Amino acid sequence: MATLHTARQPRVGSAGGFGCGRRVPGASLPGERMGTRKKVHAFVRVKPTDDFAHEMIRYGDDKRSIDIHLKKDIRRGVVNNQQTDWSFKLDGVLHDASQDLVYETVAKDVVSQALDGYNGTIMCYGQTGAGKTYTMTGATENYKHRGILPRALQQVFRTIEERPTHAITVRVSYLEIYNESLFDLLSTLPYVGPSVTPMTIVENPQGVFIKGLSVHLTSQEEDAFSLLFEGETNRIIASHTMNKNSSRSHCIFTIYLEAHSRTLSEEKYITSKINLVDLAGSERLGKSGSEGRVLKEATCINKSLSFLEQAIIALGDQKRDHIPFRQCKLTHALKDSLGGNCNMVLVTNMYGEAAQLEETLSSLRFASRMKLVTTEPAINEKYDAERMVKNLEKELALLKQELAIHDSLTNRTFVTYDPMDEIQIAEINSQVRRYLEGTLDEIDIINLRQIKEVFNQFRVVLSQQEQEVESTLRRKYTLIDRNDFAAISAVQKVGLVDVDGHLVGETEGQNFGLGVAPFSTKPGKKAKSKKTFKEPLSSLARKEGASSPVNGKDLDYVSTSKTQLVPSSKDGDVKDMFSRDRETSSIEPLPSDSPKEELRPIRPDTPPSKPVAFEEFKNEQGSEINRIFKENKSILNERRKRASETTQRINAIKREIDVTKEALNFQKSLREKQGEYENKGLMIIDEEEFLLIVKLKDLKKQYRSEYQDLRDLRAEIQYCQHLVDQCRHRLLMEFDIWYNESFVIPEDMQMALKPGSSIRPGMVPVNRIVSLMAVCVVLPASPQPAQAGGQGEDDQDKFSQLQQRVLPEGPDSISFYNAKIKTEQKHNYLKTMMGLQQAHRK
Repeated sequence: MATLHTARQPRVGSAGGFGCGRRVPGASLPGERMGTRKKVHAFVRVKPTDDFAHEMIRYGDDKRSIDIHLKKDIRRGVVNNQQTDWSFKLDGVLHDASQDLVYETVAKDVVSQALDGYNGTIMCYGQTGAGKTYTMTGATENYKHRGILPRALQQVFRTIEERPTHAITVRVSYLEIYNESLFDLLSTLPYVGPSVTPMTIVENPQGVFIKGLSVHLTSQEEDAFSLLFEGETNRIIASHTMNKNSSRSHCIFTIYLEAHSRTLSEEKYITSKINLVDLAGSERLGKSGSEGRVLKEATCINKSLSFLEQAIIALGDQKRDHIPFRQCKLTHALKDSLGGNCNMVLVTNMYGEAAQLEETLSSLRFASRMKLVTTEPAINEKYDAERMVKNLEKELALLKQELAIHDSLTNRTFVTYDPMDEIQIAEINSQVRRYLEGTLDEIDIINLRQIKEVFNQFRVVLSQQEQEVESTLRRKYTLIDRNDFAAISAVQKVGLVDVDGHLVGETEGQNFGLGVAPFSTKPGKKAKSKKTFKEPLSSLARKEGASSPVNGKDLDYVSTSKTQLVPSSKDGDVKDMFSRDRETSSIEPLPSDSPKEELRPIRPDTPPSKPVAFEEFKNEQGSEINRIFKENKSILNERRKRASETTQRINAIKREIDVTKEALNFQKSLREKQGEYENKGLMIIDEEEFLLIVKLKDLKKQYRSEYQDLRDLRAEIQYCQHLVDQCRHRLLMEFDIWYNESFVIPEDMQMALKPGSSIRPGMVPVNRIVSLMAVCVVLPASPQPAQAGGQGEDDQDKFSQLQQRVLPEGPDSISFYNAKIKTEQKHNYLKTMMGLQQAHRK
């Protein structure tokens, strides 16, 4: 089974890719558990040869170092500073080592730790023909000579069999970088097919992955070998004088691992990947004799290897901030492997012959530079969302049971924790209303769900009360549009408003009410009353820029005291309104001698100006806030005064420093003219110059001290200014609330806002009282070609059974050979079919 990567579908770990760039030491990607920093392991494998240069190449006794000795070139003459000796410290030297020993030394620990959640990378580097591909892949024709890659696959599946407590998923991908282009070596499989769009390297927060690279699920060792051999047959190789089967591309075989515990209570799972990198060999064109296409390939290979070495040098230098990963596709794809969060191992393949000593030195320098690079291996831990939900559901059920036991022991069996039904919500609503009316002293707390519902019902009751207030005001007031000149002229004719747009009022006891003057009022008194409160209203509007509650920006209120004024479209309907007004005013008189009214402060006929009201507020209700405001302001002024004095002292000291410097420079110039005297290497100066130097030193010390004090004072001033601004804002806000509740709310709303009522000042916004503003599809694998007949199938089966019995390497090699045979059969079949098609066309 295979899936194609897209930019929106990252895979396991950094799916389909090879991580992100260099990270800050100590930083980790999401889901990583921090590890310790360690250096890259570098090993050297020497290609066996009969012409080994024993005089020039020597190994250390511990097999961890190589010494190179070159004879001086006599042609350079007598004066010859040519370096002749080099010594390289490594993690191991593999000379005449078998494939088994190479894997045990280089790769076994990396693969083992990958199964525990650590990423790993094994890279083969060296000169062309030095044995890189043999070390990485080995000889696929012989099981004993298999390389690191097939052995790593075997170790993975063997370990999976030894861990029955975990369900481990294995996926593989095979990437080729040829002439700076990306290719999928497994795209020839029938269920994958070639990609329409070119493959690209994409970065995201999880790392770098290859968009378009197919990742294949493998459940058996034989399937993994089949994918390996399929990719190997698609690799590009060429022949030159140094290697008849030279790899012309860099290849990266990646194994993705994902391990889930079979215990359902375990939410964590680990992911990891193993990058097995087979680099193309560096070439000297003079020795390889490459021409044409092979020459172009060699140029791209040498260029990418040069960029790789530049990245390694930058990673080894801790002072470097920028790492040139994007110079080529190879370094961009290997960001995480080079100094990232994985176990990194380098195998440097080299010749042991004297003729290749210069290339051997270059390879050893690369290995020593790689050892300077440090990585920080970290376990990649993630959480299974589905398991987390199930575990949380179990834990919730258990907690409910424990809570029920606790309630039964404390005689709280009546308490329930299920969602509330409509009856319970209605009961809480009733309790909230009785609590607001004052008939209920307190609401019993039962559980958290009930507390939340109580607050929710407070919100519901408040919303209902706002709607009631709004409906009451709509019954008492009528909206008149300022642009409706017909309605305005009709209202002016009947005497509801004067020519200035102000309402005509009536007297009610000692207070002033806005509305229609009754017809029983005498004409003289009526005119007098109109004149009496017309002037305060107009003057207040001119002074404060405010208007009565019915004089808005876009809409005018026309109010009838204790009457309902119905909007009409005809002027003649206004007289009917007056008749209804007289009837309702005589039926609903407002008692002015109520005992509750006497407790309330007497409200003035006209609201006082805001400056006057503000002074009154600062002396009474806002006295405490005003006191704190004044104290903070005095502290702020004192700090500013001290800062000003300190600044003057600093300026005075600076001027004195300048004068002292000029005097000191004059003394120095005078001493230079008269001649300088030295005693035991020390300059001799006169007493006056010495005193100037001491004075300048003291002045600078004093300047620094005063400047530090000034900085502290500025910080204090900034903090005090912040406090003063806060107090000023609080004082003005409290004053606005007090002024609106005391003078702006209409007189007929005072009964609803009186103490003990369900609506309290501040619950309903003032503007609501005084104005009404308005996947992917898995294709079945193509069947294998049928044999020529039944007898052929029987012979093939007999051959397979016989092969399994007589394989000299034992049962472990069965999967290896079966995968090899199936891959060869498939390619032979494809070649035969292509030949038949060509012959048919001819």
